[in-house]
Amino acid sequence: MTESVEAVLREHAFLDGLDAAACSVIGGCSRHVRFEPGAYLLREGEPAQELYLIQEGRVALEVAVPEKGAIAFQTLGEGEVVGLSWLVAPYRWAYDARALEPVRAVAVDADCLRRECDKDHDFGYALMRRFIPVLIQRLQATRFQILDVYGGRG
Repeated sequence: MTESVEAVLREHAFLDGLDAAACSVIGGCSRHVRFEPGAYLLREGEPAQELYLIQEGRVALEVAVPEKGAIAFQTLGEGEVVGLSWLVAPYRWAYDARALEPVRAVAVDADCLRRECDKDHDFGYALMRRFIPVLIQRLQATRFQILDVYGGRG
């Protein structure tokens, strides 16, 4: 039997400590999804319509580097979130995310979540407090990958 989306959200590490009412709101915007190895969860430049809370499996975040192809700058797994570009207009993905192994996740509709944040600013603030550290960490990971690619670190 499949767990309800809300039950999964209440136990997801990214949402740890978020109250039941907030999990219910997010659950109303969500659905279960699966990705096979090699499948893309999102592609750079495409509309950022969902974010993903990983339950199981690993996902590579990749950027295209001229003359080098796709470079993975981070690998994410259980309890982590994939897809942050839904937060800022023009709501387009800034990188690719590809399943490295079978992935089970909760997909959250970005338009729905933005509407809920606009309706309840306390709810929106609670979510932003969770997303901002992830954004900072991803920026740092990308920076270090760029340094490695272009030989800036020894």
